[in-house]
Amino acid sequence: MGNAALREIAVIEEIPFDEVEGVVAVDAHNWLYRYLTTTVKWTNSAAYTTPDGIEVANLVGIVQGLPKFFEHDVTPVMVFDGGPSELKADEIESRREQRETYEQQLEVAREEGDEVAIAQLESRTQRLTPTIQETSRELLGLLDVPIIEAPAEGEAQAAHIVRRGDADYVGTEDYDALLFGAPLTLRQLTSKGNPELMDLAATLERHDLTLEQLVDAAILIGTDFNEGVSGIGPKTAIAEITEHGDLWSVLEARGDSVEYGDRVRQLFRQPNVTDDYAFDPTLEPDLEAARAYVTDEWDVDAEEVERGFERIEESVTQTGLDRWT
Repeated sequence: MGNAALREIAVIEEIPFDEVEGVVAVDAHNWLYRYLTTTVKWTNSAAYTTPDGIEVANLVGIVQGLPKFFEHDVTPVMVFDGGPSELKADEIESRREQRETYEQQLEVAREEGDEVAIAQLESRTQRLTPTIQETSRELLGLLDVPIIEAPAEGEAQAAHIVRRGDADYVGTEDYDALLFGAPLTLRQLTSKGNPELMDLAATLERHDLTLEQLVDAAILIGTDFNEGVSGIGPKTAIAEITEHGDLWSVLEARGDSVEYGDRVRQLFRQPNVTDDYAFDPTLEPDLEAARAYVTDEWDVDAEEVERGFERIEESVTQTGLDRWT
């Protein structure tokens, strides 16, 4: 989820949701995973499990999560990840190993009948299965939410869309959005209350850095794509880059090295993104078809999604919202 240490560097402030308007290019995998794990943690599994044992908690999460956009003057555009970078292989493997550990702990918790531990561990063992990927896209399509397929990292593509002026914000919990050059990023879109606004220009101004130097500082700290330099945290990284100018000069002065530093640098500076996308920010959701898809085709308990659909419908019927056709 990006390096959380970047929070100490970034300029972030809470803003009222009522002040947010326009189009948000959402890191779909990040958004979905958070709703998926929350749903699994707090919802009886029978509510989102089909008779043949397929779990589609994502459908509950989507219906419960979208109203937060629709009830404000915000249009979500869901940007899905493509293939992961080779540099992220170690991070993916680490997450897989951690999930296997949780799965072993889950088996023990089930044998012992520890309901609290079961709920916690079930949420920690979730992953975006092919079924979840497919059904999420199908439900979003029925609700007319635009979808863009990224060639690689979703937050990189989302940042590119905002930089081109086709959206107003990136929506993600991932601090790496800063490093991909996202001008404005909304965080906590899956939490109660107001979102946080992460401002790239203000961040660079505060530290008197260029974006390239910010990327170099992040590499020194460590990212999803590389291990950082031992002993370097956010404050030291900024100080070192300010003193020496760039990554290589810092490493030379310290007698240190960063494996794949040049490739990580290029990944952030020249990310694999595409201009081959199009979307219409006006929406025309087919609520009847969406309800039937969730409750009839996938056997989700209607009570778990009814309030979410009601909130979407209330938003659609409100006057003065130009996102609705």
